[in-house]
Amino acid sequence: MKTKLILLGAGKIGDAILNLLSHTGEYQITVADRDTARLDYVTKAAFPNTTCVQIDLSDKLAVTEIIRGHQITMSACPYFLTPIIATAAKQAKSHYFDLTEDVESTRLVKQLAENAETAFVPQCGLAPGFISIVANDVAKRFDSLRDVSMRVGALPTFPNNALKYNLTWSTDGLINEYCNPCEAIVDGQLRETSPLEELEHFSLDGINYEAFNTSGGLGTLCESLKGKVQNLNYKTVRYPGHRDIVKMLVRDLQLGQLDRRPILKEVLETAIPITKQDVVLVFVSVSGIREGRLEQESYAKKIYSQTVNGQLLSAIQLTTASGICAMVDMLVHGKLPQSGMVRQEEATLADFLANRFGQYYAA
Repeated sequence: MKTKLILLGAGKIGDAILNLLSHTGEYQITVADRDTARLDYVTKAAFPNTTCVQIDLSDKLAVTEIIRGHQITMSACPYFLTPIIATAAKQAKSHYFDLTEDVESTRLVKQLAENAETAFVPQCGLAPGFISIVANDVAKRFDSLRDVSMRVGALPTFPNNALKYNLTWSTDGLINEYCNPCEAIVDGQLRETSPLEELEHFSLDGINYEAFNTSGGLGTLCESLKGKVQNLNYKTVRYPGHRDIVKMLVRDLQLGQLDRRPILKEVLETAIPITKQDVVLVFVSVSGIREGRLEQESYAKKIYSQTVNGQLLSAIQLTTASGICAMVDMLVHGKLPQSGMVRQEEATLADFLANRFGQYYAA
């Protein structure tokens, strides 16, 4: 019997999720979105086992009713719709998964997960998401921890503008990362740090990169490792020079202010083109005591855009979509808790990479 699943949001990541799930033949999928143009695209793409429904995703009652009868709810919507969709999923007694990097909306999901009959699995995807699974897996190999550093970047393969960047996913999510407070553990204490700060430079495979604080990438790992690690932080990776330009826009021109972020979004989407020729960089470094010695172990991976089921998916589409699809698949097959709050790091790296969707990270 096919698992009944509803996907809310038919944008760039929703498109990739449909590509992966629909071709398995094991999921019966309803796609809901308010954008008829996106739904028309889904219809023309002829994803198997898929039905489209046009709905206002800000309508609480309508969202609850459309979710009813579906065992799994997946949200590929902007973070500001998370409270509506997560609440509706709980009322409809449906397992809930999302991709949000937004800290505040995730706190609400945690509250909803308390005493829930179904599982609530927020922050699936790349970062937050897969990066926490990797970091936790490497950390478990040490007797005691000193430092855990997590670095992730979604970068154009052929940068050719001043920002050395192309839009690859949600612009709202990108702005959130650049503007909202960040979490970290510093000298054993949980702290808030400023976005766009603590700039560092490093090289990988002969290419120079920079990394700086951004919001949301740690997911729940601060809670999981609190009291166990001296220093834990997450930074976004870009090509050198990107941070200074963004900082000028966000700080000097005040476009990071809440009421001015729509201006920043319009500027970025007007001036910076989308690309599917990209690369996702994942880098985790852990140091600590193992067998009485101070040691360091690192994990590094690059994932490129590729054609899947006849459709070209960008690297960020593929890694984000395969992240949430793997978590859904693992829950369906009993590899994750079936109720309450489920943190990304509760999934083992071995189970994730062995999954048919997680294998895109292993290739």
